[in-house]
Amino acid sequence: MPTLLDPMFHSTFEGLPSTRTRFMKQVKDVQQDILRMGALVENSCWLARQALVERDLSAPDQIDQQDQVIDALYRKIEQDCLSLVALQSPVSRDLRILSAFMQIVRDLERIGDYAENLGEIAVRLFALAPHPIIEPVGLMLERSRSMLAMSLAAIANIDAELGRAIKDKDDAVDADFDALYDRLVHDSQAQFNLEATVLLVLVIRHIERMADHATNVGQRICFIQSGRMPN
Repeated sequence: MPTLLDPMFHSTFEGLPSTRTRFMKQVKDVQQDILRMGALVENSCWLARQALVERDLSAPDQIDQQDQVIDALYRKIEQDCLSLVALQSPVSRDLRILSAFMQIVRDLERIGDYAENLGEIAVRLFALAPHPIIEPVGLMLERSRSMLAMSLAAIANIDAELGRAIKDKDDAVDADFDALYDRLVHDSQAQFNLEATVLLVLVIRHIERMADHATNVGQRICFIQSGRMPN
């Protein structure tokens, strides 16, 4: 399972010129920052579930506070990648890594934004009676969070096989979306409160998009390995 310390990434420091050694250390530092950012995003997803399913009134505020840290890390990582491209004259394989990293943090930042949106919707749902569909919505969100956890493992190990496997998990989230949308729109029992129904349609759309971004991360890991995005 290759990592950025494998010879294919020229990160075996012994015998390398000091400039190259420093460059690869900086790339590794960016990778670690991405993982820190990803861990915060995953926690925001967990907090979003607490807000929606457990009706935890403190969770949305925690998501908001955490999102500020996520956004700061996003800006730092993007700037670090741009600086490495501008100042270190990286070879083509290095450019592939850095360009993939910049796309990955955009995907992670978007997942964090969706988690924040879910917290805001949960605040509006607090005033309404618990909706009968909320438990399967929570399961859908947990599937999406599991995909994010897989994507972080793929980042940590630059594991293309794991990255490809994430797309298979996306099929279950898409099936959840279709089934829950059908229930919300067509099941008269589920429409006992129109406002809640409209909000929950938005919730499952956000969750479906979170899963899409986790899938994107896996595909970008494949790109690092092969130079091609999977079909």
